[in-house]
Amino acid sequence: MRTYLDFEKPIAELESKIDSLRDLDDEKSAAEVEPEINKLEQKAEKLLRETYDGLSRWQKTLVARHEVRPHFVHYAENIASGFTELCGDRAFGDDRAIIGGVAHLGDHRVVLMGHEKGTDTESRLTHNFGMARPEGYRKAIRLVEMAERFHLPVVALVDTAGAYPGRGAEERGQAEAIAASTAAFLKARVPVVSVITGEGGSGGAVALAAANRVLMLEHSIYSVISPEGCAAILWKDAQAKGENKAPDAADAMKISAQDLEELGVIDGIIPEPVGGSHRAPERAMEAVREAVCACLDELSPLSPDELVRDRREKFLKLGRFGLDNAA
Repeated sequence: MRTYLDFEKPIAELESKIDSLRDLDDEKSAAEVEPEINKLEQKAEKLLRETYDGLSRWQKTLVARHEVRPHFVHYAENIASGFTELCGDRAFGDDRAIIGGVAHLGDHRVVLMGHEKGTDTESRLTHNFGMARPEGYRKAIRLVEMAERFHLPVVALVDTAGAYPGRGAEERGQAEAIAASTAAFLKARVPVVSVITGEGGSGGAVALAAANRVLMLEHSIYSVISPEGCAAILWKDAQAKGENKAPDAADAMKISAQDLEELGVIDGIIPEPVGGSHRAPERAMEAVREAVCACLDELSPLSPDELVRDRREKFLKLGRFGLDNAA
């Protein structure tokens, strides 16, 4: 059964009517309503396209969080072959919020890792809703170091609301682990490609996104804080009155892929099927595979020193836009 977001209600009504007409048992009646079904399908497809062409930043946030949007386990199963998971940080334990291992991606042997949110109540608890603890980021560091040792590119799929803010995580050095993971990605002497597949939240996302090429799916988001968190800080009085200021925060922060490409924060946008990745997950995942392999083909000829320099220059450029305008 398809899950609809609030702004998709007009689409849901049309598709529900189509389903009802298709369920007619009488063959004669079914044949008579076929033209009506075709007409409604065309109308629904047009409405779906128009709706997704005009999504607000807050609506994109809802799409990025859609519960049936493809997660890391789906990518590992569908676009990678021979994925072999490697567990643990060799210091404390294994954090299931980040999964990683070795695999083949097209013609490339890679180290593949990413956040995993889970798909139902049990798995979401197992994966802590994709919010990693220090051992998750230390596992990522271990995987990057292994990639360097065996000269394998690193591919990271980012989908997290942010790093886990619990007391235990802080006691075990959450901030240091995030910083060390970011540094490991920046210093890696192999090609690194990161894709924001859903949410890219705060330092928990950056820790796996300090890459030579950072891509975003069309309806994903990437921000320093969630819209709700930003709204809670800036508009406490409004929140106390029950007003939802998260859409305003999303607009102010410019969190969409289109905003971030314009600002030069990311290197490219991967188109999604009409209606979002959750409507055609196989096509969405194949688009990610093709985009990542294209980046790896581009980066593979570069020497280790060139890769590090390319990454350094990329991140040093961030923020120059404002300085140039001020001058």
